[in-house]
Amino acid sequence: MTVTHQPEPVAGILRDMAGDAGVRRQLVHAARTHSPDVARLGEAETLRHVTAIVAAAGPWLGTFGGVDGQDFAAALLLGTDRAEQGVPITSVLRGVQAALTRTVEIAVDRSRSAGVPDGMLLSAVLRLKEYGDAVERHVINGYRTAEQELPPASDGLRARLLRRILTGGAPPAAGDLARAGLRPGGRYHCLVADGLDAAASRRLADAIAALRGIAGRVEGRPAGLLPRMPGSGELGPEAAGGLVVLSPAVPLDQLPPVHRLCVRALTAGGRRGRRGVRELTEFAGEIATAEQPLLGSLLAGRLLGTLDPADVFHRQLALTALEFLEHGRRLDQTAAALFTHPNTVRYRLGRLRQITGEPPADATADPLDALHWWWALTTWLGPDRGAPLRE
Repeated sequence: MTVTHQPEPVAGILRDMAGDAGVRRQLVHAARTHSPDVARLGEAETLRHVTAIVAAAGPWLGTFGGVDGQDFAAALLLGTDRAEQGVPITSVLRGVQAALTRTVEIAVDRSRSAGVPDGMLLSAVLRLKEYGDAVERHVINGYRTAEQELPPASDGLRARLLRRILTGGAPPAAGDLARAGLRPGGRYHCLVADGLDAAASRRLADAIAALRGIAGRVEGRPAGLLPRMPGSGELGPEAAGGLVVLSPAVPLDQLPPVHRLCVRALTAGGRRGRRGVRELTEFAGEIATAEQPLLGSLLAGRLLGTLDPADVFHRQLALTALEFLEHGRRLDQTAAALFTHPNTVRYRLGRLRQITGEPPADATADPLDALHWWWALTTWLGPDRGAPLRE
């Protein structure tokens, strides 16, 4: 049934819910509680899909049309991911229905608190029911489409074993490991990737298999285990199009925490616009400092408190200093990265010294001082520091 309605404040309430971390946690809890198979995937995986689906509910409620023309990409992706992860469709739908039901309950409570008239609220609830039905249909469509494209059963078993190993489930039996080509006492490199389309992900999986590794999707991302570090080009050209993070080789029981570090490295690398195959250890500083955001802010306040974030010239000075540190305090390399002259880099570093009144990042010989400056500059510039400023 298509419900006609006037623009209503419930749409705004849903948009607020999509941005409310507390609401998202409630929806994730509902989905995981009602579907143990979904709960085994990890909270972050459920949160990713819940956020996208709820975010689309507000715009849906604010439109006048029916299902045709609406964007259900998030629901299709949910169905695709769950099929590739081996979750039964009945379990998928139990989780979806629980989250949608809790969404309606919270929306009704907030609407009543906001004084939304009963008639308007009834219209919104009916509209949300229509939205929920459409979400379920698209989840099923995504699931069925993915089923037709899934690899042979043996590859599917390896993918499920991979998810079990990387997400910290019960330790696999020695026989299961042997059937997947893994050794109980072996050491393996963890691989995770982002920014690849479905075809590129499949080709990457083929490249991993050719290296005697196992591949699959874990928490919605391409992932794999490799018995050795691949050489240049062995992962194929697809790796250059996205970001692929590879860990050092570790025993099987250390892979779950290493996998989590690799995922955090993907986030850090994505903010920096990095592409290609990267080693996990390249992101050690960014991962470690991200654990203490308050300390980073305090450090930025002490070293860079006299800079104005709204001043373009001040941001140029800070970015120059950061590029200088990241290029080994080499004037020539920094100038090349900034498309400017080494004398310009030297001038900007001097101006930064004058404004901040702090010991200059270019003169310190203490590695800890250099780290403090890098941390302060990174925090002050923020995650969207952007491309290097050009003259």
